[in-house]
Amino acid sequence: MLVATSLVTAQIGGNAMQIHEWSGFTILTLVLFRLSWGVLGSTHARFKAFVRGPRTVWDYATSLFRGRPAFHAGHNPLGGWMIVALLGSLLVQTGTGLFANDDIMTEGPLAKHVSKEISDLLSKIHEANAKLLLALIFVHVAAALYYLVAKRDNLIASMVTGTKPIPEGEDVPAARGGPVWLAVLLLGLCACVVYALIHY
Repeated sequence: MLVATSLVTAQIGGNAMQIHEWSGFTILTLVLFRLSWGVLGSTHARFKAFVRGPRTVWDYATSLFRGRPAFHAGHNPLGGWMIVALLGSLLVQTGTGLFANDDIMTEGPLAKHVSKEISDLLSKIHEANAKLLLALIFVHVAAALYYLVAKRDNLIASMVTGTKPIPEGEDVPAARGGPVWLAVLLLGLCACVVYALIHY
């Protein structure tokens, strides 16, 4: 929703750019939270639980065409790298947005700290990366629909609810949930970091 808001307001321009900026600040806060939760959060949210090496990713990818792939309680090896790619692209998008300008009436809160040439360069990266981000989102949605239709595996419901049915006969170790107080604390700290970036 926030990404869609950012894309639409960028196309509208003018006064809508204020909404664009606040949408970007919110996205940056959430990305920083997700990165910190990937280190300190619940079992399946941690990067070490789903970021795998090239061989594991390749074996999993080829297994998709040989039948039913191995069950993963969290992100599968391909999905894990998609999460990394999406977070990386979102971080680039929001980071460059802090320094970007539109040569009309809007500039990021940190644009004043760099030269016009640097701001223009980061603005071009901001614009180009928006297309990459859209492509990643398209692939991510298409993959979820593929699993739903071809594999009868409703990953969309799992993304929404945060739970995933375990097939009968699968031996999955118990997951440890991240404490709510830690999530609230991390989210608050990330919001403070973004606030400091904007105002100082």
